[in-house]
This record gives sequence, structure tokens and C-alpha cells, in this order.
Amino acid sequence: TVEVRDLFYNTPARRKFLRAERTELDHVEQTLRRLALARFDVGFALRHNRRDAFVAEPAPDRGAREQRLAALLGPAFVAHCVHVEHEAAGLRLEGWVALPSFARAQADLQYFYVNGRMVRDRLVTHAVRAAFQDVLHHGRHPAYVLYLAIDPVLVDVNVHPAKHEVRFREGRLVHDFLFRTLHAVLAQPPAEVAAPAPTAPAPGARAMPAPDQRPLGLGVADATAGYRAALDWQSPPASSVDAAPADVPPLGFALAQLHGIYVLAQSADGLVLVDMHAAHERITYERLKGASAAHAVASQPLLVPVTVAVSRREADLADAAGDLLAELGLAVDRLGPESLAVRAVPVLLQGADAERLVRDVLADLATHGVSTRLGEALNGVLATMACHGAVRANRRLTLDEMNALLRDIERTERSGQCNHGRPTWTRLGLAELDRLFLRGR
Repeated sequence: TVEVRDLFYNTPARRKFLRAERTELDHVEQTLRRLALARFDVGFALRHNRRDAFVAEPAPDRGAREQRLAALLGPAFVAHCVHVEHEAAGLRLEGWVALPSFARAQADLQYFYVNGRMVRDRLVTHAVRAAFQDVLHHGRHPAYVLYLAIDPVLVDVNVHPAKHEVRFREGRLVHDFLFRTLHAVLAQPPAEVAAPAPTAPAPGARAMPAPDQRPLGLGVADATAGYRAALDWQSPPASSVDAAPADVPPLGFALAQLHGIYVLAQSADGLVLVDMHAAHERITYERLKGASAAHAVASQPLLVPVTVAVSRREADLADAAGDLLAELGLAVDRLGPESLAVRAVPVLLQGADAERLVRDVLADLATHGVSTRLGEALNGVLATMACHGAVRANRRLTLDEMNALLRDIERTERSGQCNHGRPTWTRLGLAELDRLFLRGR
């Protein structure tokens, strides 16, 4: 128990530096909140002027820990997050990361702990940001509570007076581990995310009839056939279904198109709404990226090489990273102690500012040991191509085309958000629909 009274009794001159009482209490609460997120095995209670500011009971299991998260960070965070647990190369990452749909205007819900101590580290921030690269609105920030366990010998905790920063002896390894782990979590398509359990119908209520949709060779024949078998479909459809569908895909089957913009589908537990342009844009974008990665990055030789004046350190770095630059489609030669020549750039980036591109790539390599600049630039071009190639609003789709789109969403990584970070689909469960119509009251 720590009790604070007459804090400035012996140093009254410092009282003038105090902010408003509410502001100072917020600082105390934030400190206690960080401690409470670090030690779930310990209970915390903060009292101010004889009133409880917050109380957190010990949380021995995951369910109790998520209750503490909801109490400290708000229930919306827990509702929109996924649990992370991965171990490799002597590193272990565990915690919770919010889906891109919960992105924040400020970086106010970012808690990262190294061996139980909260830090704000540039390498960590860069790795997390890179994992969210393709799924965030511009200017938005991810939300997470993550815990990294690492051999204490491999991390220096004494590089900052307040211990807010650390220095990893194997920075590249840590960066790649964090990026790959979070990137894999965010890449999971809807088919790999457990669908909510179907809501039991109210007494006397009957499920809606299944739509009569025949497979027409658009890649959904197997799923449609499975749905038919599960429901023992008849033609015309049976007037009622006594049992919930057993083999319904995560996003269900299409019912109709709304205003030429949205696709409505019936899933096992309710209604799915899809923004068809945003969803098709993401699908097209991921296919373009896959094709680009499979065939390496093609280079375009420059008619006149671009000379870039750099520091000796940057020139040495360009020499050492020559193979990596070549993999990214950049051909860079050293002309002198502090001079480089750019002789080729990626084909998709011809016409771009070659000098600026090389400087940015070298800056990333110097800071993080890895560069995402070229990947970001290339992905920007691919995203533009995908946007132009995606299905447009007001185009009428057949039921088979809608179902093909739903199946593609289920197979595509990061399909929950378009290239600009907007959601591509959402789901209304039967319980939510029942509440809208006051059923069961």
C-alpha cells in the first residue's frame, strides 16, 4: 500500500509546477494502469479523496485478464481484438492486438512490454506499423497490448534515463519476429477466424428458408453443394428449416444486391453486408502483390544514371546491401567515397524520384536494418492498379457472381479491410437483429 498526503510539505516551491487536480490524477491513473497491465497476478486499487478511481482484481486466467483489459482500456478494445501467442528463435510474443477497424486517431492505446517492463521503442513501433501497413487509414494508429519475452542478456535496458527505451543486441531479429507474427495475425481471412456460434431461435420461431442457388462453375460449387447437403434442400426451397446450417461458409450465401453497392448474404448466425468495390479491390490487390513477389521485382535501366551525394557511412551501407537493393529492383553502384550512381529502378516505379527513393531506403536500412520504402512504393502502385480494376458501384451482379466474391473474400489475406483501411464487410448476428425488432421482449 502506497499512501500519498502532503506531498509538497518539505518542498512547497514545487507546488507551482502542478497541473489541475484532474490532470495530475490522470497521470497517476496512467502509471497504475501500465502496472496493472504488466502484472495480472497482482490486484490493484486506486483511491482518491476516499473514492475508488479503479479496482482490478487478480486475473489468473485469460478470461479474467480480458475482463481486466475491458475495465482498464474499455470493452470496445476487447470486442475488436484478437489474441496473439507465438514463439520462435528464443523470442515469445503474447497479448492482444486490435483489428484495423478499431484504429485510433492517436497512439493512445499502445502498450508494449519487454520482460514485464513497458517501453516505447522506435524499432518496435516501426515493426508494428509495418505489419499494419496495408490495412490502416492514413493517419490512424493501431491499438495493442503486447508482451515480448527475451533473454535479458540480449537487451540493454539502461539506454534511457527513465527506462522508456531499450536496445536489442539482435535488432533485425526482433524486428522481423514482431513484423512476421503480427503480419500473419492480420492476414487471416474470414475463413480462418472462428465464426460466432449460431444464436438459438426463440421458442416457436423458425429459421429463414435457404436460398435456391445452383453452382455454376465459379469456384463455389463445392461450398454450395455442401450447403445443399447440410440443409437437404428441395426445389422450390422448403418452407422452413428446423436445424441450423452445418456447413455454411463463414460469409454465408448471397441473397441480393443493395443499391448497386452492397451485397447481402445469409450466414449461419445472421446477416453479412459486403462493400463489393472495397472487397474486390483488396482481392485484386493481394493477387497483384502475389504475382509481383513470385516473379521478383523487374528492373528498368535508367537512360541516364542518377548521381547521389551521400555520407561515407551511407555509401558503405549501399555497398554492403547491394544484393538486397538488387532484390528490390534497384541497381546502385559506388562512384567514390561519398557518391552513388542509381542505374536502375523497379519497372513499376519508373518516373519516380530515384534519388529520394535511394536516400529513403538507405535511411531505413541504417535505422532498422531493413527497408520497407520500396515495398511501400511498389504496393502503392499495385493498390492504384487494383482500385482501377475493381468492380465499380452500380454494376449489377448475379447471385453466382456475388457468391464468387464471398468465397474470394474468405480465401484472401487481409480481406477485412480495403487497401485504404476501410472495412470491406460486417456482420449482424441474429441476436442483434432480434434487438432491433424487440423480439423476445
